[in-house]
Amino acid sequence: MDGTADAGAPGARQQSAAPGGPGPLTSALVLFGLALLLGTLSVLVMLPAAQYLRSFQDGERAPATLHTSGSCMLGRCQVKFEAAGRTVVADLPVGSGGGKSSVGTRMIVRYQADDPQVAVREDDVGGGGAAASAVMSGGAALFFLVLSGVALRRAAAARRPDARPDSSGRVAA
Repeated sequence: MDGTADAGAPGARQQSAAPGGPGPLTSALVLFGLALLLGTLSVLVMLPAAQYLRSFQDGERAPATLHTSGSCMLGRCQVKFEAAGRTVVADLPVGSGGGKSSVGTRMIVRYQADDPQVAVREDDVGGGGAAASAVMSGGAALFFLVLSGVALRRAAAARRPDARPDSSGRVAA
């Protein structure tokens, strides 16, 4: 006897996580946090962005050129166009497409006559890109929510004392 009683006995609890690694409860909380983050992105950012883009459907049309390129989906692009006889450099709002376009690319934009500082590419007026992003992030949120439920179930099972089912499938007390 080497002083390790019950080390290899059937029913002895085995540690599933590596020493110092995250346990099932930590995994569940991280997955739940990801689900909340993606759900928030979908509901509070991308759906309103799609609605905002749709609000430009009746706006004034103008030919424009891409003035500043970047991540247009995040609202980091600008276009230059003529509005009411003056040259305007306007921001493209969050949810806009055209991020792979280079500076100087010609496009048609729509803007509100009373505020030409914000313009929307005519291709984005339907809000489809932002709506698709909302659906994808919402789907990912549901996926991570299910995974967090599975992780919580595993955490609960790991906390229970070992109870082994008998041949009929019942847990012996």
